[in-house]
Amino acid sequence: MNTQTAPSSFLRKIIIISTLGGLLFGYDTGVINGALPFMTEELGLTPMTQGLVASSLLFGAALGALFGGRLSDLNGRRKNILMLSVIFLVATLGCTLAPNVTVMVISRFLLGLAVGGASVTVPAYLAEMSPANRRGRIVTQNELMIVSGQLLAFVLNAILGTTLGHVEGIWRVMLLIAALPAIFLFIGMLKVPESPRWLAYKKRDSEALAVLNRIRSKEEAKIELAEIKASFSKEDTKQAGFKDLGTPWIRRIMFIGVGIAVVQQITGVNSIMYYGTEILKDAGFTTKAALVGNIANGAISVLATFLGIWLLGKIGRRPMLMAGLAGTTASLLLIAIFSSALEGSPNLPYVILTLTVTFLAFQQGAISPVTWLMLSEIFPSQLRGFGMGLTVLFLWMVNFFVGLLFPIMLAGVGLSGTFYIFVALGLLAIAFVAKFLPETKGLTLEQLEQQFRNFDKNTAIPSYKEKKRA
Repeated sequence: MNTQTAPSSFLRKIIIISTLGGLLFGYDTGVINGALPFMTEELGLTPMTQGLVASSLLFGAALGALFGGRLSDLNGRRKNILMLSVIFLVATLGCTLAPNVTVMVISRFLLGLAVGGASVTVPAYLAEMSPANRRGRIVTQNELMIVSGQLLAFVLNAILGTTLGHVEGIWRVMLLIAALPAIFLFIGMLKVPESPRWLAYKKRDSEALAVLNRIRSKEEAKIELAEIKASFSKEDTKQAGFKDLGTPWIRRIMFIGVGIAVVQQITGVNSIMYYGTEILKDAGFTTKAALVGNIANGAISVLATFLGIWLLGKIGRRPMLMAGLAGTTASLLLIAIFSSALEGSPNLPYVILTLTVTFLAFQQGAISPVTWLMLSEIFPSQLRGFGMGLTVLFLWMVNFFVGLLFPIMLAGVGLSGTFYIFVALGLLAIAFVAKFLPETKGLTLEQLEQQFRNFDKNTAIPSYKEKKRA
């Protein structure tokens, strides 16, 4: 009894502490939604500098994802998260105290480096700590923390904006709140161990076994260490890089990873997460009503993620992603149709709010959990940091362009035309998943690597059901 309870308890501690990185990810990307209107007046922002303030974090996140993955391969997942917590804190203080636009943009860029690094390193760390039969639920708890951070930002934005919006510098308080989880993340990561797979990769087998003994039963720990060591052939003991893309099976993994990352973003989810207030205002709500209504978007994201975590234990990644994309694309189509058909109607803002909530239920309940889970599990250990870094670089760059172009599209072709564009992109995403995405449910990380190595152009990775029958 005790031998099972202790590992489970310690693993829970690791999950709670490390996913504070996800909470920071969510809060820092969501807080600008409400802080920007107040910041604009005090710092004298123009439309151009508003865009710079909002998108500088996303550009930093793209670079942070690329280099964060490499650094986590070099120095270890735990040490990388510790470093990121310091950057989170310093950049948060820089944003809070920024006297002008230049300091704000630089600080937001630095904050983006931490957000991007966390988006790569935390899921990889969780995947390497998780047993195969629980990996889906454990890794997607980071997605739960991301949307919880966004909800927290939306709620605090609404409370502070509606009650203290007249107080000079209230936006600084909104930004400063992120310093607390950054401090807790740093302190917490001092108390948890390094990834056993990274330790084994560095030939520190005794340390790897000691960590596994703390999060598995002793028998499971020995078996898992043997599997990890067996997956490291002599030619794989070097850090992966761009030259490895010449290997067909690695190139195929990278293609799938980049595709998954792009699919998550071209749904247009972050047009709603960043500009939800503006969308609701465009539909007919007042500013205060839109600020409060935006809380519904954050709340449904959290509830849907709970559902997504439960579903990942029941069904495969591939059908879940297909269902999510079908739901988001249908929701976007309805937004496009009704925003045109009900233009000028007092019912339009309520219809749009209902549809954005429906869209986020499918996005956060299916697409986002599957995205982060598959990106954390499809890459073998020696490729994980580089692979996640490169694929999440694409994710953040698409995110950057969506954030940058959405207001321009909204002004140019209107709400209806903008969402018709996202409908077309959604159909392309469905086609990609149907043609290229393999099923990975139920396989250990080592088995997944072997499946990709053995992949032949005339065969496919077996589905979860086929694997069970075999």
